[in-house]
Amino acid sequence: MAKKILALLAALSLLFGAVPALAESEPATVEAEILPEELTVAVTTPLTGSFFTSLWGNGSSDMDVRFLLHGYNLVEWNGAQGMFVVNPQVVNSIVVTQDVKTGDRTYTMVLEHDLFYSDGTPITAWDYAFSLLLTMAPEMEAIGGNVRKPAYLLGYDDYISGKADMLSGVRVIAEDQLAVTVRKEYLPFFYELGLLDCVPYPIHVLAPGARVADDGKGVYLTGEFTADGLAERILDSENGYRTWPSVVSGPYVLVSFEDGTATFELNPYSKVRPDFRRIVFRSLKQDELLPAFTSGEVLLLNKISDAAVVREGMALAEEQPERYIAYTYPRSGLSMLSFNAEHEALADVRVRRAIALLIDRDRFVADTVGEGGQRVDGYYGLGQWMYRLLTGAVSLTAPDAEDAEAVAKYEQNKAALGTLSLDSLPPYTRDPAAAAALLDEAGWNLNESGEPWQAGDGLRYRAAEGGPEPLTLHLVYPLNSLAGSALEQQLPADLADGGIGLTVEAQPLAEILPQYYHTEESDYDLFFMATNFDLVYDPSAGFITDGEGNHIWAVGGLKDEKLYEAAVAMRKTQPGDLIGYCRAWLAFQQEYAAVLPSVSLYSNLYNDFGASCLQNYVPASYVSWTEAIFNASFGTPGAQNAE
Repeated sequence: MAKKILALLAALSLLFGAVPALAESEPATVEAEILPEELTVAVTTPLTGSFFTSLWGNGSSDMDVRFLLHGYNLVEWNGAQGMFVVNPQVVNSIVVTQDVKTGDRTYTMVLEHDLFYSDGTPITAWDYAFSLLLTMAPEMEAIGGNVRKPAYLLGYDDYISGKADMLSGVRVIAEDQLAVTVRKEYLPFFYELGLLDCVPYPIHVLAPGARVADDGKGVYLTGEFTADGLAERILDSENGYRTWPSVVSGPYVLVSFEDGTATFELNPYSKVRPDFRRIVFRSLKQDELLPAFTSGEVLLLNKISDAAVVREGMALAEEQPERYIAYTYPRSGLSMLSFNAEHEALADVRVRRAIALLIDRDRFVADTVGEGGQRVDGYYGLGQWMYRLLTGAVSLTAPDAEDAEAVAKYEQNKAALGTLSLDSLPPYTRDPAAAAALLDEAGWNLNESGEPWQAGDGLRYRAAEGGPEPLTLHLVYPLNSLAGSALEQQLPADLADGGIGLTVEAQPLAEILPQYYHTEESDYDLFFMATNFDLVYDPSAGFITDGEGNHIWAVGGLKDEKLYEAAVAMRKTQPGDLIGYCRAWLAFQQEYAAVLPSVSLYSNLYNDFGASCLQNYVPASYVSWTEAIFNASFGTPGAQNAE
């Protein structure tokens, strides 16, 4: 079959320069001291114990743990180049071909031979095939996992429906050769190499009675692979792999997890060799952070956003630079109120818009994150390159002046960029009168006596068969969240101005997540949640399809074809077409703001505070602290702290 070779590095090429580094304090010289033996890191987001995959939730602390435990991804994000590249520690070589008849694109990778799990078992192409099959398996869904649905893989639909016995889009050519085929319908894909995102999981631990086979037409599972067996090995409360991954591929292994604290030690078989022999990762309450830090109990505070804690931490770094360093960087995420659109009242966009118009978001931002936060009007974060490009925080890179063609293209892109503005998004500034008009229109127009509702009447009602029905809602937020506590103080009064009753409660994050992701039934109408976006910003992956072919925003159960189409248009931007992607991204934001699956509250700057013995820690240059520490080390305070 005729095929053509594609240029690998043409998959994605960001044209603007690197994000400028934020100013960081330099530690003053002090006398040498005994360096610590372990790095202790504290955050406020709880560790829920979802340390295997995101199939049971995707809290940011659990994501950080997974980065420590599961490594050897086929691809990695190269911040300097602004693109996904194959992971050179894993992939020795790659050939990308395209079938000229079908348009499908195949990536054939030759893997390195020095890859091992933490128990010394070799990692081969079969392990990557198993990982793909496992995370999409109906058996995983049967035990409560929110399984991946990689419809971009050739043959996925037929395989997952049972029409085909094998997944034709994944081939194991040899122990060290893996081929992945992406369907034509998913091309172009802006973050194309990001579709190869895959870490290996040990079949000999998770499904010891099963094996992956390939008879020449695609991979499939054979042998003993059952939901009951997976539940026993993954979900067992004492040693299940979900919380206690015993054999891993990352630079660290988990040695203990108790009372919100996880301890890790170096994986002796990992090729990644950080300088920290042991890491202790803790979840603390906001008022516990600085006492633990100043006492030396904790050496690094990560992702701090509470205004009071940030102010005190900044003062410490300014007054005692010989002991403390502050790091500030924009967050690629946001905090929001997510609607449960499966509940009848919130299925009406007019009610969702009314709620957005009743919330005093400016006051909430000021009371929680202060000057370090900013109200946002869409599904984006301050640290995302799209936002930074549209707001001028970064700019397109000017080409060599002697390259006339490149200069002309650059000027064309600059002009096109100037036509794109976030000012086109509806701001939903607090407006109780406008909210009242929407609620009247939606039928919530009566007071308790059945008369037309007016300001000051208390709860709104609507006519129903059993008598007037009140408009009351139920909100949940994660336990120990100061922002959630502030919202609990403010939001009931905000909504009461429009005649909406609200009860608020706090629950452990681990109990909220299954309801938030709709893997369990929920009585909650609203969720105060936060999210940090993946590098592959592909909201189309957040939709599921019902039996009638409707596309549903999975988190809140909202059916909306226009929103899905806008997400797909963004995804299908040609790799390297920054302006085209930004245009599609803005169109998606406009549609998101129109239908409101959630009310975006704020994005903010993150602040890390480190002891001065922590050297070469530059969080702004990496995806997370877990990646940043791979290039950091302990050193005598006063030594060079490189950027």
